Amino acid sequence: MRCIRTVAAAALLTAGLSSAGPQHVAARARGAHSLQDASGPPLPAVPPLPVSRRRFEEVRRFHAPEARQGVAVSATHFYAVGNAHLVQYARKTGERLREWKGTAGGDLVHLNSCTVLGPDLVCAHSNYPAVPMVSSIETWDAGTLEHRGSHSFGIQEGSLTWVLPRDGEWWLHFAHYGGRGGVPGNGPEWSTLVRFDRQWRRLAGYVYPEALVRYLAPYSASGGNWGPDGRLYVTGHDAPEIHVLRVPAMGSVLAWVETIPAPIHGQAWAFDPLDPGTVWGIQRASGEIVVARLRE
Repeated sequence: MRCIRTVAAAALLTAGLSSAGPQHVAARARGAHSLQDASGPPLPAVPPLPVSRRRFEEVRRFHAPEARQGVAVSATHFYAVGNAHLVQYARKTGERLREWKGTAGGDLVHLNSCTVLGPDLVCAHSNYPAVPMVSSIETWDAGTLEHRGSHSFGIQEGSLTWVLPRDGEWWLHFAHYGGRGGVPGNGPEWSTLVRFDRQWRRLAGYVYPEALVRYLAPYSASGGNWGPDGRLYVTGHDAPEIHVLRVPAMGSVLAWVETIPAPIHGQAWAFDPLDPGTVWGIQRASGEIVVARLRE
């Protein structure tokens, strides 16, 4: 695999914070799932989210019903990502060009996200919702959609949901869930961000702040990308927003910096490599890929 510099929104680097957020944020916070079993004591209420004054506004959308799990984008194409289904579209016109489709009951079960890295389309794969959780990285030729290779982790630290290059290393997110697809006793709070070297040796690991874990429960972070400021931008399962996190200088808990409203409904998404103030995401209910631009 070849790593290229991850392009992200430079306009995201300086943000004003607001103590109040949109109605959907408040409602979701009030109704956030507890990490405890029904028989256990409830956790404290989720604190107010650090909602940014800025937001992403829709500028374009494409019909892509295959995009059940997310979208990847390059300078010339975008890719609808399904459980075991990839479709390549022309970026300018939205024309459907190529398709790769797995077989029912085949080797691939659940593609969680994909990232275009040079000539490769690199995807995170798991056996969700089966347990024990097993994961692999699958690679396709980004031009032809020919499957090129696989790196299996087997049983690792959870369900692999994204693969990101950074400074010659790999950062992977392994998710845990409450309920369906989860391991009893290991809820979303067991989700972890792991840094590997090029030989897949574990170098470091981080967990998510408790407030964000409670907010996203019973799911975990679904999509993630690095910004040029060194911060990690993540989406949840279905809420229209992007959470900004910072890797700590000390300790093991990521810091929750802010949350930016966006018209993409969670899942896997991407910064636009040609326009760093733009993101590509999905709205699964309507079967569409949405392009959105940052507005102050």
